[in-house]
Amino acid sequence: MGFRFDAWKVLTLPGFKKYFFNISWLMVEKIFRSVLLLVVGAYVVRYLGPGQFGLLSYAISFVTLFSAIATLGLDGIVVRELVKDGIKRDELLGTAFFLKLAGAFSVLAVLYIAVHLTSSDSLTNLLIFIVASSAIFRSFNVIDFYFQSKVLSKYVVYTQLVLLVVSSFIKLFLIWIQAPLLYFAIVFLIEGIILAIGLTIAYLSQKLNIFDWRFRAELAVRLLKDSWPLLLSGICLSIYMRIDQVMIKHILGMEAVGQYAAAVKLSEACYFIPAIVCGSLFPAIINAKNKSKELCRTRLQKLYNLMVWIALPIALVTTLAADDVVRFLFGAEFFKAGPVLTIHIWAGLFVFLGTASSKWLIAENYTRISFFRTFVGMIVNVILNIIFIPIYGINAAAFATLISYAVATFSIVLMKHARQQAYMMMISITTLGIYKNKESGSEIVNE
Repeated sequence: MGFRFDAWKVLTLPGFKKYFFNISWLMVEKIFRSVLLLVVGAYVVRYLGPGQFGLLSYAISFVTLFSAIATLGLDGIVVRELVKDGIKRDELLGTAFFLKLAGAFSVLAVLYIAVHLTSSDSLTNLLIFIVASSAIFRSFNVIDFYFQSKVLSKYVVYTQLVLLVVSSFIKLFLIWIQAPLLYFAIVFLIEGIILAIGLTIAYLSQKLNIFDWRFRAELAVRLLKDSWPLLLSGICLSIYMRIDQVMIKHILGMEAVGQYAAAVKLSEACYFIPAIVCGSLFPAIINAKNKSKELCRTRLQKLYNLMVWIALPIALVTTLAADDVVRFLFGAEFFKAGPVLTIHIWAGLFVFLGTASSKWLIAENYTRISFFRTFVGMIVNVILNIIFIPIYGINAAAFATLISYAVATFSIVLMKHARQQAYMMMISITTLGIYKNKESGSEIVNE
């Protein structure tokens, strides 16, 4: 039987409202966030110019290279455990919190060593440590894991909206008073503090108390045993997502970083979509896995299809309008960012599919496979950047990102246990999600 999608049947499913409203809350917040960040960000980029914006982007990228240490790869693991065993909520959240806090201080220690191995000036190093300090307060993100596991994202949305409005106001105020670059870095630290306070208030509103959290050494060992491949994967991911800007700085200079970062800022603006959709549907995937392999496979195929349906139109529209969008938002001074955007935007297709397949890898506890493909992507990206950036400039960095994302996403075809997922993603791309299947289009939300 050919592909069919009964919209009314989906709308009346008992599980539809639960997941639809959870995704809706997140989408409304993220769309509002993206628009506001785009507008405010455009003013910031225009104000700072390619040189200073490049310096700030370099500092952020340098911190990002090591930021995975602060997360310890725990995010998806903790959500999975909360879904499976909510009774151990306080032990899971408490253990994860103290592990992430230790990870945040480890980042600062590693950065202290790393900056002494570079030739950066004192201002650049100061910017790096200010941005990195926000990781301490972002340890409170474990509260978000609880709300994800309960499909109650609206409480996190409230917090994020408050953070967004306050942060945007501060940035516009800094532009108005013509503040120096250092103050824009301090905003990152302020955002971390506000986020920690907001999440704590949201948690308390559920009549829960963070002082009930308990650290258990044996639980920490078990979580780290599951998460270490994801930690290594996160480190590799951070490297191959941001190493290009670090390399551009040392090869082409700070202004080139500003041009490239402006394009990347636009290209990555839509990356919240797969994170929200896949994060909200993650419980449904886990439940399907517990019921039958066929149901899990069907839901995953439809999730891959959805990722393609969203990513392709974004890439096509952006390719056609890239130069005009860059000129309108950032000004003629950033004329080199347009061609970069037309290339970099296509990496989003593989980011969308990779995010969905990563959820399956976590559900199946194939964290080592997740690390393998991220490591492959990192190696490809670094090699391509080293060879081609000196020759072709920032456009080469965009091509390197696109190729490495594609290689990373489909490299799981080399792994026996994950090979079917690579085939399913390929089906979604080659058929644009219109494939023959006996199931209807409703299984992913039918709880």
